[in-house]
Amino acid sequence: MEKLRIVFMGTPDFAVGILDKIYNSHFEIAAVITAPDKPAGRGQKVSVSAVKTYALEKNLPILQPTNLKNEEFLAELASYNANLQIVVAFRMLPEVVWKMPKFGTFNLHASLLPNYRGAAPINWAIINGETETGVTTFFIDDKIDTGAMILSKKTNIEPNENVGQLHDRLMHIGSDTVIETLKLIESGNVTTTIQTETADLKTAYKLNKDNCKIDWSKSGNEIYNHIRGLCPYPTAWTFFKDGDNEWNVKLYDTRFISENHSLKAGTIITTKKEMKIAVADGFIQIESLQFPGKKKMQTHELLNGIQLSAEAFVY
Repeated sequence: MEKLRIVFMGTPDFAVGILDKIYNSHFEIAAVITAPDKPAGRGQKVSVSAVKTYALEKNLPILQPTNLKNEEFLAELASYNANLQIVVAFRMLPEVVWKMPKFGTFNLHASLLPNYRGAAPINWAIINGETETGVTTFFIDDKIDTGAMILSKKTNIEPNENVGQLHDRLMHIGSDTVIETLKLIESGNVTTTIQTETADLKTAYKLNKDNCKIDWSKSGNEIYNHIRGLCPYPTAWTFFKDGDNEWNVKLYDTRFISENHSLKAGTIITTKKEMKIAVADGFIQIESLQFPGKKKMQTHELLNGIQLSAEAFVY
């Protein structure tokens, strides 16, 4: 049994949950690699990654390369003499990096591979109405999320679960799966399964403004899944129009009510406390939302300060 000496690569909160579990399981972490600091927000204040914040707290060596093929970076990485690298929500590695350690480099991906390879697997599983998902550890190769699988763990997606809630559950499941993977590698008992390629594989495309916009011509369940698959981040959005006023509005918590009606899809119905939007097979009830320049608020709070006409609609 050879003691593991690990370099960990990751950037967001999801990666911190995994790094913390490795740290507290007393595996040796030689160094942490994360994204460079960057200016963010209106004041362009320098923002550091969640992984860097954690590594600073634990006094772990930190590397923040802009170019993963840079010779100085590669020399510094090699100087840590790691025999294993772990990647969680980082970026694609060049071969010279992932082949460097004796035991290779493995990734934790938040889907049941080979489905949902790509940037946003947790979001797309919910958006597409999946009832189960999971995590997979696999050895990195020269393509994105295609390497030989080590372990995978399944979990159900609850009917009303949003992406924030599922993210947190998968982080805990992923943490345990990474520790199990580490023990297999350390003991020399790791076996792998090659991913099978089929024509109907689903992809976890990068999220952008276009694919976060709500399409009100879809069924109520599809719209509901779209909204909860983007809640609380990066958030589904739509245009509200009322006369000459038009707003770009983010929708957070919603419910789908199945009901027959003759209203045009996109029609907004409000009372003093409630708002619902007509869809082909019912209504999407809006529980919380955010108008531009305002904070996220409950619908009844918004309706205290804004009155929409009977002609108001979304598109």
